[in-house]
Amino acid sequence: MSYDPSAMTPIDYASVQEYLFSLKAQGPRFGIDRMRALVAALGHPELSVPTIHVAGTNGKGSVAAMLEAMFRALGWRTGLYTSPHLVRLGERVQVDRQILSEGEIVDYVRELAPVAARLAALCPDDHPSFFEFMTAMAFLQFQRRQCDIGIVEVGMGGRLDATNVVLPEVAVITSIGLDHCDMLGDTLEAIAAEKAGIIKQGCPLVIGRLPPPAERVIREVAASRQAPVYSVRETFGEALPAYPKTNLEGDYQRWNAGTALLTVRVLGRSRSLDETTARDGLRQVNWPGRWQRAVIGQRPVIFDASHNPEGAEVLDANLRRLVAERGQPPVVVTGVLGAARARPLLETICRHARAIYLVIPAQSRACSYEELEALIPAGFCGRVERSTVAELFPEPGVCCAGTPDEMVVVTGSIYLLGEVLARVEPARGPIEGRLQDF
Repeated sequence: MSYDPSAMTPIDYASVQEYLFSLKAQGPRFGIDRMRALVAALGHPELSVPTIHVAGTNGKGSVAAMLEAMFRALGWRTGLYTSPHLVRLGERVQVDRQILSEGEIVDYVRELAPVAARLAALCPDDHPSFFEFMTAMAFLQFQRRQCDIGIVEVGMGGRLDATNVVLPEVAVITSIGLDHCDMLGDTLEAIAAEKAGIIKQGCPLVIGRLPPPAERVIREVAASRQAPVYSVRETFGEALPAYPKTNLEGDYQRWNAGTALLTVRVLGRSRSLDETTARDGLRQVNWPGRWQRAVIGQRPVIFDASHNPEGAEVLDANLRRLVAERGQPPVVVTGVLGAARARPLLETICRHARAIYLVIPAQSRACSYEELEALIPAGFCGRVERSTVAELFPEPGVCCAGTPDEMVVVTGSIYLLGEVLARVEPARGPIEGRLQDF
């Protein structure tokens, strides 16, 4: 390994950032044995708060945010753990939607670093990863703030994810699509098997609208673990009007709302929960970057994270609706991590955009201009320009993409959205981009 954890004693937020970056620089490290050892050394904080564990290719963040909003509307103290962050690292760990402060992060790293060093004393590879550090912070924060419920989003996959040390009240799998294929497998069945790794013996499972091959795999795993399955399709059917309403836009968010409400119903089988109040919470969800409408200066802008083939299908429907709504095609700003993600995204964008601005998110895995340009379909007759976030959004209240009367859509990597939001909403604080990926 390239660092000596025992030699590092973080004393302020700057040194904590460097310490965490030294962990993140090692890349993702899958397997939960390190996390099991870490939570054991901490006295198993992950078992001290009832949890809902949420996995899925797409929609898991939205469903987690919906669950948080519903339980907070019900008067519960909520813990929410999601990844990655948009702007600030503390966004990953929230209690009643208050993000972890810089001071709290410093305190947790100072507490966890010696524990990690002891675990690594016999074998350096046993040192917890960046994501495992953040996961431990979430468990400790939920415990110490005496949360009534912890909503924990899987980082990647499920079976080998660090969050999979929880023993949840309900497990949720929102969707299955082809993403992270190099890590999780290149078929729906293989990816479903990884996501199904969060299913625990006898633990209720809620499933969203899944492709039939993936659903078969997940139901087989659930049956082998005596885990009852509650299906959104079986509960609400196929017709959109039957699904609960939410303030988040898009048909897919209605489907997500159904998944979240069904989860509350399942948990409510052992608790008295007011569904009317829970539904009110669905209309007050705060989840930036998911078809989020804003006005920058006097220019309408939509922020929408869409970074894989399944997400591109959702984006296609949203852009089609937007063109019908406004009577003209939008201008699109996009940047992506990885050609496999960029291809379906650009094909979708080119069906609806008048002009495209290509940008490169400040991440090592970001596609270059050349890679993006090579994926523009030959038949696209709109304008394609290379640009940067700083050129297009030079200061708060200013957007230079397109003309003042055009709708601008910023889509692609969530890291791109974070960069833009940090520039146009300076109250969020300076972006912590080096700590975003993973």
